[in-house]
Amino acid sequence: MKKFNDIFIVDDDLVFHFIIKKLFEKCNLHFNTKYFMNGFEAIEEMKRNNQAPDLILLDINMPVYDGWQFLEEFRKIKNTFDKEVIVYLISSSDDISDINQAMEYKDEVKRYCNKPITMEEFEKIFKET
Repeated sequence: MKKFNDIFIVDDDLVFHFIIKKLFEKCNLHFNTKYFMNGFEAIEEMKRNNQAPDLILLDINMPVYDGWQFLEEFRKIKNTFDKEVIVYLISSSDDISDINQAMEYKDEVKRYCNKPITMEEFEKIFKET
């Protein structure tokens, strides 16, 4: 299992933020976690600090920059960081076009997960990386 220090949660749903916080507590996981309401805020944070997190949990449907726009911008800057950043798409969409589009980002996205995220799915993220 990879050790994480910094994690970005990029999702405009405050309920999802709350659920993730509770899952961290329940699994006794402690990280430097930052929460963003859209992809633009997360990209700007990485550019401003010239630093990327170890893990990004990314929603697709958000205002300003959605998940796809985030991934396009992330592609442009990911090689400026001195580490691999693992991205999981976590979305309520089970639309096959979204799942297929996620495959177009196979170099950036580790896996596509559906909401609501279960405890088992959450734990799997930290066990498989």
